[in-house]
Amino acid sequence: MVNDRGTIKWTSIMMPEHIEMLQKMWKEQDHEKMPILDEQQKEEINNKLLMAVANDLTVELKYFDNHDFYKVKGKITSINKQNKYISIAGQHLLFENIIDVWID
Repeated sequence: MVNDRGTIKWTSIMMPEHIEMLQKMWKEQDHEKMPILDEQQKEEINNKLLMAVANDLTVELKYFDNHDFYKVKGKITSINKQNKYISIAGQHLLFENIIDVWID
């Protein structure tokens, strides 16, 4: 059986620009896509955020940014409804990027 390593075997004779383009292409193939939330999920997230702010509770947020998923945990310091962002643990997250909320 032949051990085919694809384009990896050719990288030693490629120009640095070509290697960089291949690495960028491989990275883009791993990009995640933003899930689409329905109205019920958005309402549930909104209710949890409001409850956490009203009762000064610690929350863990899962959010989408730069083609990947991230989590942040902490207390919500402010909610800006006008600009549609939330401040937590020194970060400003857009409402539309929040995927899920867990209350501790």
